[in-house]
Amino acid sequence: MRDSLALRKLDTRDRGIDPDRVVIRPEPFRQRTEASPPGSGGLQVTLTGAAKAFGERPVLDTLDLNVPAGQCLAVVGRSGGGKTTLMRLIAGLDRPSRGDVSIAGNRVEGLQRDVRLLFQDARLLPWQRVLGNVGIARIPGWRAAAEAALTDVGLADRAHDWPAVLSGGQRQRVALARALVSRPGVLLLDEPFGALDALTRIEMHRLLERIWEAHRFTTILITHDVAEAVALADRVVVLREGRIAFDAPVSLPRPRREAADPAAVALQARILDEV
Repeated sequence: MRDSLALRKLDTRDRGIDPDRVVIRPEPFRQRTEASPPGSGGLQVTLTGAAKAFGERPVLDTLDLNVPAGQCLAVVGRSGGGKTTLMRLIAGLDRPSRGDVSIAGNRVEGLQRDVRLLFQDARLLPWQRVLGNVGIARIPGWRAAAEAALTDVGLADRAHDWPAVLSGGQRQRVALARALVSRPGVLLLDEPFGALDALTRIEMHRLLERIWEAHRFTTILITHDVAEAVALADRVVVLREGRIAFDAPVSLPRPRREAADPAAVALQARILDEV
């Protein structure tokens, strides 16, 4: 695995110095070590008896789910099975009708600062250049952080381009950089690669896997693609009619090339039987 590099810049605004003229130097991103166990970059997500209904229509039915810190969980199911609703509950965009959702032991009661979302549509602002899109929050030191995130996704040389000149895969890389720039504890992915061609999707799989291995943020991937779930996840859950119909670990060595691995193909078949 290639080491990621971050660019660190001193925040000198309060001292009357132009931050764009401060020399920046590369610094390795936080890596896992023997003293830093897997999951140290992520936060635990727990749903206890969580249910959600819209009017008289139930979508999630008394869901109990624990996602350990640093785990990559894939949630698979048919349309209307409750996958996106589950993601919205974790993000704090919706509240459960019954039960609780918590992150790192704290009850979710609104938008979460440690949670970021990545959608199928990159949703970039066309009037902002790539760097501005990644650093959209404009927190102190945002420029250096955005440059670091672009380096992480392999787009450091496109920082000053407009989104319109990027390919679909490049735009999704920018969206991923924007989600990761604040080093979230939980990353929620809602069919993020569904609109990409097959080769670009494989490239994005490898990119996400590399970054996740480096930082171990808790990842919850919503997908219809069973092969994608097996390729990326530590664990696969199948949601069917708002309930967990299947929950199993993916005990396959990384990196995974599912098309050539009989064990991966067999696991995909098991999952498909439950969808």
